[in-house]
Amino acid sequence: MSNKDLSIIIVDDLQFSRIVVKTALKKAGYNGVRMADSATEALSMISQKPADVVLADWMMPEMDGLELTQLIRQRDEENGTYTAIILFTAHDGVEYLVKAFDHGVDDYLCKPPNPQELAARVNAAARVAGLQNDLLETSRQLQHTIQKLEKMALVDELTGAGNQQFLMKSLKAHLLEASTRRGGVCLAMIELCELDSIYDTHGEFIVDEILISQYRRLLRAVRPTDVVARMENNVFGIIMHHTKVKDYKPSSIERVLTMINNRDYKTTVGNLSITGCIGVHYYRGDEAIISADEIVKLASRKLDQARLDDSLSIAY
Repeated sequence: MSNKDLSIIIVDDLQFSRIVVKTALKKAGYNGVRMADSATEALSMISQKPADVVLADWMMPEMDGLELTQLIRQRDEENGTYTAIILFTAHDGVEYLVKAFDHGVDDYLCKPPNPQELAARVNAAARVAGLQNDLLETSRQLQHTIQKLEKMALVDELTGAGNQQFLMKSLKAHLLEASTRRGGVCLAMIELCELDSIYDTHGEFIVDEILISQYRRLLRAVRPTDVVARMENNVFGIIMHHTKVKDYKPSSIERVLTMINNRDYKTTVGNLSITGCIGVHYYRGDEAIISADEIVKLASRKLDQARLDDSLSIAY
């Protein structure tokens, strides 16, 4: 950042001191200099336009330089920014230097400042602020990237449904709530029986079309609060949570099967008739709590049973 681009605020209740500092900075090539006669005015200026460097007198009426520093640091923390702060003081001694740094001040100059030293200190403070703000921006971008990756890690790329990891996270939460509140959790695992033969005949693209349609059908067959996710091996899982155990009814699973079986699936190669099979396990909150892995295994066994027994479409 060039001198011309820097935003600098001089804060001093003495007009003469403000003008002396501003004149020295202008001679050094700093043009973006504003002056405030109080800490309150300086804070108002920062609200209108952030400052890279604040040069403030330590001793001022109403609010001194240390109090101003603390308010600027608080504002920086809230906004995710960093402002370099240099204090001017007539005091000399290590104890004042330590006190200033303990309050978050970046640098310290005795009054009256030497113009060359002043310009050099401002330049160094601006570099510190620039580096800090670059780090904060990088951290924000990294956090945003992490959030996007975490979201992508929970979503099935093909259908837009939650994936198996999303289903497991949801199961853990629902099982814990059901156990605590004596509710119930139903896990239904759904598979389309003819997908393997369709893959052999028409290929992956047609299977993908069917899976996308399957997800849309399942969404229409369940409540808005139910969770629909695509699991491994083209199996979909549905989590139905009930606040009371008696609210669970097998008819809700039968409705899902009806939605699958009653209408052909429209594909690029034409309409295809497909049937579904479902394995169901229901956890009652008044029972000993089970893990998400356990309920998946139990529902999977039921799905195997429904898949292998031609007389069954749903195994409870």
